[in-house]
Amino acid sequence: MTPAPDPQDPARSYWDRVARRYDRSMLFLGRPLPRALALVEEELHGADDVLEVAAGTGLFTVAAARAARRVAATDYSEAMVDLLRARLAREGVANVECSVRDLHALGLPPASFDAVLCANVLHLVPDLDRALAALAAMLRPGGKLVAPTFVHGETALARTLSRLARAFGFPVQRRLTTASLRAALQRHGLEVRRAETLPGLLPMAFAVATSRRQ
Repeated sequence: MTPAPDPQDPARSYWDRVARRYDRSMLFLGRPLPRALALVEEELHGADDVLEVAAGTGLFTVAAARAARRVAATDYSEAMVDLLRARLAREGVANVECSVRDLHALGLPPASFDAVLCANVLHLVPDLDRALAALAAMLRPGGKLVAPTFVHGETALARTLSRLARAFGFPVQRRLTTASLRAALQRHGLEVRRAETLPGLLPMAFAVATSRRQ
């Protein structure tokens, strides 16, 4: 079973509060999004079982569902998962199972997914190495970690916007660059197959890495 959500977790409370405004924020920051969505479909095409963590309102979930046979979409904010379910219902998506789960304690069997999608979350987790270890453990041998990630440290403008967002309560934990994201994935024994920077006010790194085959 997944541990019960901690109502005192300030980051969880933040995402519960902003859930209904999240999609609007993407109108401001979403320049990299169309390309990232197309790449998600490309990378997940033909996968049988995909795990999505930090699915939020489902911006990436629909793309994953188009590409894969089954998607388990999770988020630790109940408000986000409610909006995710509503989006899937509106769009008639039937191959996604939604649940409230913490990516650090997913309560799922290890090595049970062809791919893990973690979009725009790695800059938010308190302990990056712990998060990557938890996600890598979900992959079957040769499985794929797909990690589109806002890189708050990639440009001077991105660093300035990130500091402003932090001052207004946005819970960013680190200002990644595409290079530092690549290095973090490699530290966990993952083979980085793709790492490109998608331009925007906040650029996005589109990183793909595979687990070792046994």
